[in-house]
Amino acid sequence: MPNVMQLLPMLEPDEMIYIQNFMKEMDDAKAQQFAAVYHARRKDTQTVLIATLVGFFGIGGVQRFLLQQTAMGMLYLFTLGLCFIGTIVDLVNHRQLTLEYNIQVAREVIQLLKSQS
Repeated sequence: MPNVMQLLPMLEPDEMIYIQNFMKEMDDAKAQQFAAVYHARRKDTQTVLIATLVGFFGIGGVQRFLLQQTAMGMLYLFTLGLCFIGTIVDLVNHRQLTLEYNIQVAREVIQLLKSQS
């Protein structure tokens, strides 16, 4: 089993547990390939937090666009972050939003690697 901590040291604890489950069946070469692609596509919780703060003090919905939730981003943009309530909720839940996005990215990368095999 590849060492996830060495390949992806920047992961949050919840994310690391999830990624370990994905990588436990991989050989070292496949794990390195997964780590490289996943690292390039994942979002950092700090980035999402900063984008949410930008949305709170400027343009609403930036964090949703960053997380590829275009419809929610448009809704936040045109409603001032759902009258700032949605933006406040996103400030509190930015880690969960990021985790959900990163899990989806991990699934996509797994599918990409399977299709290449």
